[in-house]
Amino acid sequence: MTWRPRLIALDIDGTLTPVGSNDMAPAVKAAIARAADHGTHVVLCTGRSLIGTTPIAAQLPVAHTLCSNGAVWWDPLTKEVTKRTTFDPGPTIKALQALLTDVVFAVELTGVGSLSMGSFLPGDLWGVTSEVTFEEMVATPTPRLVMRWLDHTPAELSFALRELALPGVEWSVDHTEAWLTAVPADISKGAELDELAAQLGVRPEDALAIGDGANDVEMLRWAGLGVAMGQAPEHVKAAADEVAPTVLEDGAAQVINRYFP
Repeated sequence: MTWRPRLIALDIDGTLTPVGSNDMAPAVKAAIARAADHGTHVVLCTGRSLIGTTPIAAQLPVAHTLCSNGAVWWDPLTKEVTKRTTFDPGPTIKALQALLTDVVFAVELTGVGSLSMGSFLPGDLWGVTSEVTFEEMVATPTPRLVMRWLDHTPAELSFALRELALPGVEWSVDHTEAWLTAVPADISKGAELDELAAQLGVRPEDALAIGDGANDVEMLRWAGLGVAMGQAPEHVKAAADEVAPTVLEDGAAQVINRYFP
């Protein structure tokens, strides 16, 4: 019998759309729609906040949405947050401030936007952004903290953080911007997908996952078939079972079309 995924987990930026864009190619939308029509669970699994994810979910027959690297679960049918895991961002902010200068921070206000310390670049943050003091930022636990190192490259940030330990959080560095994302300890796309799949009665070996970033590694390793996008960094490709064409070549659609022609 030919294998066909019962669950497809999809990153957004660099997988379904160019980074930071809400524009999906028609071929990508069509491939995902065919999979859903066959009864496959389509799950968006993204580092984006909820407010940044909903424009993508609105374009697709999505059954489940895991935002903020899995810290926020959102039901597209009921429009409700069904699970939200938070942490105190204060210690992480202080540790990063002690190591780096010219950094700006933002914490997620789920479904609304962000609180920021310092000014981000236009288009960096989704929703309404309010600039606050450190005390105001850490007053309420958050599911997601982001940091941008202004006027630096991703490689420079990765090198600067090479020996950094951040207890109590899971964190990753983006490969397209000097950008760090931190979420609560033990939260990852892979771990949250494992929990969701168990609820749906789907085994990991019956799942397909497609992604392109460091925050996708656990997801790609978890799935029966983990596929890295063609423009992904080498360490992400190494964690995958295979490599697809790039996002600009509609690589996700090409993979899905193999199983849902």
